[in-house]
Amino acid sequence: MDYKTRITPAKEEAVKALKDEFAQYTGYIFTDYRGMTVEQITTLRRNLLKKDSAYRVVKNRFAKIALTQLDRASDDQLVGPTAIALVRGEEANVVAKDLFQAAKDGAPLIIKGALLDGSFMSAEEIEAFSKLPSRLELISMLMGTMKAPVQKLAATMLAYVGNQGGAAVEEAAPVVEEN
Repeated sequence: MDYKTRITPAKEEAVKALKDEFAQYTGYIFTDYRGMTVEQITTLRRNLLKKDSAYRVVKNRFAKIALTQLDRASDDQLVGPTAIALVRGEEANVVAKDLFQAAKDGAPLIIKGALLDGSFMSAEEIEAFSKLPSRLELISMLMGTMKAPVQKLAATMLAYVGNQGGAAVEEAAPVVEEN
């Protein structure tokens, strides 16, 4: 006897809803949430919402269909109880950090892998990715490096003025008397 899946309107609607939600995001980090308490999942969801991300427990079959329809198939990660961290833009690094932090804080969370910008990443690659600085951290490092020579010049000029006892300032700026 062959087993056939019956397609019902409710299932079609559930897949369509997942597809619509998945289409809004550019990255997906797949996790095994088995053993997590409601409080741990709620805390993780709140943290991810602050970063314009979401954490969804999904039915694997529906998620496979939705991701396939979006040309983002990922059969390897959708095995067993699965929750997906949905990521927008350049926040994938920060979201991965939050997931690994939740695991360090005692949540029995296992990262299975990820689909970021169209490429698959293993759990080890995601862990390495999470340790990289975020985009904003990189920009601040760049700005600090660019600002350093100007700060050194200003400090040198102030030291010179201080060594001259203020005489250099009086010579450099002639006093204009009003009549």
